[in-house]
Amino acid sequence: MPLNNVEQIQYNDPLGGSPSDVGEQFRTDYYHKKALIEVAKETYFSPLADVTAMPKHYGKKIKKYHFMPMLDDRNLNDQGIDAAGVLSGGQGGAGTNPDGNLYGSSKDIGTITAKLPTLSETGGRVNRVGFTRIAIEAELQKLGFFTEFTKDSLDFDTQAELYEHLSRELILGANEITEDVLQIDLLNGAGTIRFGGDATQDSEMTGEGVVSVITYEDLQRMSIDLDNNRTPKKTKIISGSRMVDTRTIGAGRVLYIGSELIPTVTKMTDSFGNAAFVPVEQYAHAGDYKKGADMINGEIGKVGEFRLVVVPEMQHWAGVGAAVVANEGYRETGGKYDVYPMLCIGDGSFTTVGFQTDGASTKFKIFTKMPGEAVAHAHDPYGETGFSSIKWFYATLFLRPERIALAKTVAEL
Repeated sequence: MPLNNVEQIQYNDPLGGSPSDVGEQFRTDYYHKKALIEVAKETYFSPLADVTAMPKHYGKKIKKYHFMPMLDDRNLNDQGIDAAGVLSGGQGGAGTNPDGNLYGSSKDIGTITAKLPTLSETGGRVNRVGFTRIAIEAELQKLGFFTEFTKDSLDFDTQAELYEHLSRELILGANEITEDVLQIDLLNGAGTIRFGGDATQDSEMTGEGVVSVITYEDLQRMSIDLDNNRTPKKTKIISGSRMVDTRTIGAGRVLYIGSELIPTVTKMTDSFGNAAFVPVEQYAHAGDYKKGADMINGEIGKVGEFRLVVVPEMQHWAGVGAAVVANEGYRETGGKYDVYPMLCIGDGSFTTVGFQTDGASTKFKIFTKMPGEAVAHAHDPYGETGFSSIKWFYATLFLRPERIALAKTVAEL
């Protein structure tokens, strides 16, 4: 019997449509903010991307035009006329005119001088240039998975917070899948590629003779390539628990490596035989190093202009190198050498595409149905089983693939 004939306040069944005696319950599901904060701390590649939102009713493919700069070798067209008024088509390729981009990307003084758009006193129809654009595109993929649980598992499990942990792992798993797919896209979409040693392709990568290991000089040359491609030396990284704020990391480009390459980079020497690797604690301000200000998650040091970040889940190509004859101490799989990436992602080089996002982050759609009347159906007439599902749309659109550099190397055992 209730004390003093006063009815107890009861929670009732908000999910079944019966509100609490004290009013509506608006917190009947697990609040996912804590898990989202953990996700923000553990990502490496997603924070580098801007997110483009795909609106409804426009299909699953997004396209953009990229106009080639006039003074660029990629600007091949049939519209050019040289300084003498001559249409000299065909020299730049079938149906194209090199005069349409004047001197293109050339740095040769003689070439530039010969192609300057000079005018005579009478002018005339001379020095006509043309422009070329290319279409870049990406197609959305829908990804998702779910987990099920019973009412008894929630009621009688040793952990009172079992559902909280299930929800947390659901989000972390979705985030890791997104990171893995994005990493694969970036590795396959790099437009600036260098190989260690004398190799010119994966199948020539070897740990014997002239070992296919990336050196300090190789990284210098890759940095020059990025400079020539007008790749910014600043990197914007999304930060914050909701992944909407950005901070700019300056003083060099970021180079992502797997833990297997730590011995390789720490042993690097410069052109004078001095140690090229500088540990992060030596160049970071003491206060910043302790607080993590202007530091990158996983940063271990720098070599030349590259700030090195170790990604625990960095992928590689197993057993795609040259056949092993007399291994001198390098990783192999199935009798062939493994190939490991060193990845540099320039600012503004790519964007991820999401559906119905806020344009700032990938959005996960989560559905949760707790056991009870709301989930009772012919296959579970007692409503004993609940579930949580998560789904999202994903695509990568490369804006400037030449600003993504990839160095391929073998790794020590």
